[in-house]
Amino acid sequence: MGKGNIPSWILSLDSEDIEFVRKFIINSGSLKDLAKAYNVSYPTVRIRLDRLIQKIELAQNDESKPLVSLIKKLAIEERITLEDARLLIDKYNAERKGK
Repeated sequence: MGKGNIPSWILSLDSEDIEFVRKFIINSGSLKDLAKAYNVSYPTVRIRLDRLIQKIELAQNDESKPLVSLIKKLAIEERITLEDARLLIDKYNAERKGK
């Protein structure tokens, strides 16, 4: 795979996410070992992994709707509430159907 063929879900990750994936691989996928590497609890690492999974799924599923993807990403990162995200996405989808 050449540099021009990097999947969009990888490109959607920030540097902290990529570092997390690197450490995850180095630790053979062990969340327990990863928690030790980050000096945090297992549940903290699990939450981080769950959010990363959500980001990757969003990047894969919403490539045709970048605004929806951005809204969902903001909700995952807790920069906006889930309710606000739903309202924005519903409004966006309604306006797209009206065109």
